Amino acid sequence: MTGGGAAPRRGPLSGLRVIDLTQMLSGPFATMLLADMGADVVKVEPLIGDDTRRAGPWLEGDTLRSYGGYFQSVNRNKRSIALDLKTDAGREALLRLVDGADAVLENYRVGVMERLGLSYETLRERRPGLVYTAIRGFGDPRSGESPYMNWPAYDVVAQAMGGIMGITGPGPGQPTKVGPGIGDVFPACLAAVGTLAALLHARETGRGQFVDVAMYDSILALCERLVYQYSYTGEVAEPHGNGHPLLCPFDVFPARDGWVALAAFRDHQWRLLCDLIGSPESGADPKFATNAARVEHSGEVRAVLSAWTAVRTRQEITDVLGGQVPVGPVNSADAIFQDPHVAVRRMLVEVEQPGADRTVTIAGTPMKFIGTPSADPRRAPVLGEDREAVLLEAGCSPAEVETWRLGGAFGEPSAPPGPEMPEALT
Repeated sequence: MTGGGAAPRRGPLSGLRVIDLTQMLSGPFATMLLADMGADVVKVEPLIGDDTRRAGPWLEGDTLRSYGGYFQSVNRNKRSIALDLKTDAGREALLRLVDGADAVLENYRVGVMERLGLSYETLRERRPGLVYTAIRGFGDPRSGESPYMNWPAYDVVAQAMGGIMGITGPGPGQPTKVGPGIGDVFPACLAAVGTLAALLHARETGRGQFVDVAMYDSILALCERLVYQYSYTGEVAEPHGNGHPLLCPFDVFPARDGWVALAAFRDHQWRLLCDLIGSPESGADPKFATNAARVEHSGEVRAVLSAWTAVRTRQEITDVLGGQVPVGPVNSADAIFQDPHVAVRRMLVEVEQPGADRTVTIAGTPMKFIGTPSADPRRAPVLGEDREAVLLEAGCSPAEVETWRLGGAFGEPSAPPGPEMPEALT
């Protein structure tokens, strides 16, 4: 059984060491991106592990239940050590890990790391070049004290407040959550980008810095259209179903066996589309001549296209339109697993599942590097399985590790109560 640290690191971030103090989704997704690119990500977990270890789904026949699919998917390529940061010994072990690290990422609520004596300022004193990235619901007071600073946040809250739910749904007055946890995943992507930018600066200057990413801010940035639309026109953007308020056709259309997405809003694309579906008169109709005109008559445009798509299968539609105008089937998971594009791009990869007699499939990385390719993904770690290797690599002696064990860092002896550890953000 081989974990995240079993094979040599490969990829453009090979040689970078990251201490991962994150839990749930946003932080682990950010550090997963760094690990996918070759960084050595050491996941420092509480003694009971990241909450998502217990979230499932579970593989039938898994005798260990070390973790389910949720944890496996976003914690691949990492190594794990479990520390009780409420103890002096646990904090000292973490500080030794930080001494050899390039970056630390955490997604605790405001003030948690300060109460533990592990604030950015404390860590910076030990390692001036350290990059410290925090993902919080409403940001960190170091870069702007939000009135919601102490509010906990999860994906659905970020989607609601950041604006994406207000422009998603079947129609006005029907806000809808986006399916994937975009309120976590997009802040995670920005956190990874911000971390890499700060690391580049640190490499050039020797000075690290604090990188602050708020989930609310991130979703607001993702919804940039509603901002400029309101500024330019005073119009409050609302849900428009699968269509677009400024582009037409740009929508999802019925097929005999499902749905297809179709976007041909450029005027020459519209004329070509009409020729391909055998309706050249629609391409020549003055009321459909420009994108602005088609937006004004979007219901009629939809009727023309739906009449053609509804009597054909998705395959028949893409056989005619594929490669000519932007089109694609609305895929479910089973269709994705059969798509040759996904296979050739290695977007489905198999990894071990501890305690099971077969491999499982997780999403691959979309970042492909020709000059510095990353290694194939490795499974997520069992809780604490890399403790000895991680600490010894950090320069800790066996005697120090034993002292920390006796001090309760790893949870074996009973430890006196310490400061509470509020739950992490997602």
